[in-house]
Amino acid sequence: MTKVEADALPLLRQRSSYKWRAYPEDVLPLFVAETDYPIAPVVAAAVEERLRLSDTGYVASARPVADAFARFAERRWAWTIDAETVRATTDVSVAIVETLRVLLPPSSGVVIMPPIYPPFFELVTEAGHRVVEVPLADGERLDLEGLEAALAAGARAVLLCNPQNPIGRPHPSEELAALAELADRFGAVVVSDEIHAPLVHPDGDVTPFLAVSDAAARVGVCVTSASKGWNIAGFKCALIVPGSAATSARVDGLSDEVLARTSILGLHASVAAFGTPEGEEWLDGTVAAIVENRHLLRALLDEHLPEVGYREPTAGYLAWLDFRALGWGDDPAERILAEGRVALVPGPTFGSVGRGFARLNLACSPGVLTEAVERIAALR
Repeated sequence: MTKVEADALPLLRQRSSYKWRAYPEDVLPLFVAETDYPIAPVVAAAVEERLRLSDTGYVASARPVADAFARFAERRWAWTIDAETVRATTDVSVAIVETLRVLLPPSSGVVIMPPIYPPFFELVTEAGHRVVEVPLADGERLDLEGLEAALAAGARAVLLCNPQNPIGRPHPSEELAALAELADRFGAVVVSDEIHAPLVHPDGDVTPFLAVSDAAARVGVCVTSASKGWNIAGFKCALIVPGSAATSARVDGLSDEVLARTSILGLHASVAAFGTPEGEEWLDGTVAAIVENRHLLRALLDEHLPEVGYREPTAGYLAWLDFRALGWGDDPAERILAEGRVALVPGPTFGSVGRGFARLNLACSPGVLTEAVERIAALR
């Protein structure tokens, strides 16, 4: 396994993605969850082959990517999936919305657990439901008492993020099992966003929600994608994985258009990512680079910003930073951008519990990460 190296800034600034077009060139963009690593060669080759064949029409079937993901899940997590039940769509956000629409009556209460990926607030309402907030206990653990109270009060779904974005924590299996029992008892469903799960670190432990217990399989649906692990969000391919035959039958109510909107290039890119030894080797090299930067960020903060709170993630490449001790207000990212020219994600967008925090994307070169922290430290 060879560690993946981030592209140099001059090359990165030639990209046309939102990360590299949202701000002027004097800003270091460490906000949106897109990495600075080059695409995996096996993924690029798979897409180039489709282009050579002018194979750019509509997707015929989700089965190729479903089979590849099922093999990946078995190898990485000992999780057995019935590939025949897996559906494909454009991205995980669409998968969440469409799944919540088909599984719940209109205007159902859907629990989310801040601090949480900001679009969760909007995705629930887009699906025609109501947001019910149950913040994480101590900023990292599932609040099982709060979840029980919300379900007892009538909420009919839990939108789970595993590993949790922004804190980079995979939820322990015992917490997931307890959540599954609660959902089963109250007749609720759990939709588990596991898009960051392939990026678990060597000292992390991801348990797919559907694999944690029989109850989890009964109540759960997993939504996931290769988009974060292999940095291919623009290819637009995600998966919906029902946990049981009964749930699969309900998911059959999805419109045919949900599959038809999947990118054929994204499907083949995802097959190469999930389904080849080269794809997994590249993923391991990416994780190695992320872990190095995770530790580097710890050292940089200790040296330059010891007041900033930071719990190292054990999955993904996002750092949740607590700036409250510096007194920079509810949205420290605002000052950091205006004066330090570093773009982070404002903490309050993750829920009210995010006031005084900001999220930093550490999937960049060590040099960029070092310069970003030094710029922020200069504001003290």
